[in-house]
Amino acid sequence: MNPKSINEFRGESRHEFLDPQVLAKLSMLNVVSRGLVEGSFTGMHKSPHRGSSVEFAQYRKYVPGDDIKNVDWKIYAKTDRFYIKEFEADTNLRCHLVVDCSSSMGFKGKHGSKLDYTKRLAATLAQLLIQQGDAVGLQCFSESVTKDIPARGSPKHLRNIFEIIGSAVPAGKTDIVGVLHDLAEKIRRRAMIIVFSDFFTDIDALLDCFQHMKFRKHDLAIFHLMDPEELTFEFDRSIRFQDMESTFSVVTEPAVIKNDYLKELNHYLDRMLLGCSEFHVDYRFTNLLRPYPEVLTDFLLSRQRK
Repeated sequence: MNPKSINEFRGESRHEFLDPQVLAKLSMLNVVSRGLVEGSFTGMHKSPHRGSSVEFAQYRKYVPGDDIKNVDWKIYAKTDRFYIKEFEADTNLRCHLVVDCSSSMGFKGKHGSKLDYTKRLAATLAQLLIQQGDAVGLQCFSESVTKDIPARGSPKHLRNIFEIIGSAVPAGKTDIVGVLHDLAEKIRRRAMIIVFSDFFTDIDALLDCFQHMKFRKHDLAIFHLMDPEELTFEFDRSIRFQDMESTFSVVTEPAVIKNDYLKELNHYLDRMLLGCSEFHVDYRFTNLLRPYPEVLTDFLLSRQRK
């Protein structure tokens, strides 16, 4: 853990989407990247660049100008040739929290709205990352990115992130496909990118975004948020369904369409899971029925194991 403690950030815990008790429990866990990252100072994550940490990486031939303290004299004694020992460089993580603020994220059942749940997830992760010495950025989007906060690592920057998260409201249509393609190119250095959304879009186009992220060598994790009512479709009378991102609506008998609805939903979720597996995306299906501290604990523990 970074020497910064929870006490240094206690002032930020007054936000309604932050629970000090949850933060205290999760602070024992680190947010770990699954791949190599590129940062600006020494930290806890593996870097693609060579450095001077304790973990050996490889040998290479000596060239004039190399520091002779890195020469492996045992290899020289055996081969009469000079070889330099290289080590993995550790670095700080750059993490971008990408939050869907389109109208559909305002869907609110018995367990609150998807956006409210997302605020708890994103804000808690932001604080944990800053505490461990990493840099956090925030991108809020609907049809395009509406708020774009670059990745930094100071407590003042964290307060700015909390203000943006707190003021976020669901509005407008979503163009998650366009947004993710743009971010894949805009975020030039390898980073962890965590997306929070209900992912209501064409699945083929969405998987193309994931492939693009993989090509750019980003560590992509997604939290796929769905309300229990969307998963069970337990409606017992005629009802009007209103598209939250357009003027379209339809009146129907839920009992008549329930089986077809669940069949299509399961097909969509299966394709999402398989696509994420193919492109090495850390897929986190998130039922709002489940307490968010459990969701975050599973996320953090699984990354430490890997």
